[in-house]
Amino acid sequence: MSTVIGLTGGIGCGKSTIANFFAELGVGIIDADEISRAITATQGIAINAIEQEFGADYINHDGSMDRARMRELIFSDPAAKRQLENILHPLIYQQILNEINQDNSCAPYTLLVVPLLIENPQYLALVQRVIVVDCDEGQQISRTMVRSQLATAVVEKIMAHQMTRTERLQHADDIISNQNELALTQSQVLHLHQQYLRLFGSH
Repeated sequence: MSTVIGLTGGIGCGKSTIANFFAELGVGIIDADEISRAITATQGIAINAIEQEFGADYINHDGSMDRARMRELIFSDPAAKRQLENILHPLIYQQILNEINQDNSCAPYTLLVVPLLIENPQYLALVQRVIVVDCDEGQQISRTMVRSQLATAVVEKIMAHQMTRTERLQHADDIISNQNELALTQSQVLHLHQQYLRLFGSH
């Protein structure tokens, strides 16, 4: 099993972009959001439990979870948010464990991308280091609005449910600033990658 490094950051900070830069360098990637999308897609393993808990109104005609409707519910109803988390989190965690344990690639280490990594001791226990992707709140809002076609108020609500920028940075072993040009971000990724190869060897 290779070394696992956690990657986290607030919504719109560019976690996926940075994970892609690491992937281009041959690093293994496990993305909790991708797992979440897979298990709530058509015939996903979470769908039956979601339908039982929330009703058929939260399932699209194609059998996937209605993400927009569910988002609206969980940000207005903390109990519903906990119910959904109780369904999804154990399934996501188990899939992450499976992928870590089955890792037989020649990747020098694995990057575990989790939006709420720092808030979740279960995930923190899996990683040897924590990278925080950082940008200012204004960029988080504008990037998320463009990417997900969400209103400002919705993005701000999502951010209010996440750890603050200051709190996240306090937990970082390493920080990648994704504030300016992508070329600068990519050079930070390369620098960290070389540092990790020195720290953890190349398998």
